[in-house]
Amino acid sequence: MSTIYLDTIIKADIQTVFDLARDIDLHQKSTFKTGEKAIAGRTSGLIEEGETVT
Repeated sequence: MSTIYLDTIIKADIQTVFDLARDIDLHQKSTFKTGEKAIAGRTSGLIEEGETVT
């Protein structure tokens, strides 16, 4: 079985990267063309531990 390694270099501090990774509004903007939308649970802002989004 083959293994693929991918390194992504991001010029930002770890807290900024972490916050962007859990930003529901940013995710919805990035999927605008597909019409993806949060409809239940936390539907905007930063998702927190123990929260869900549908």
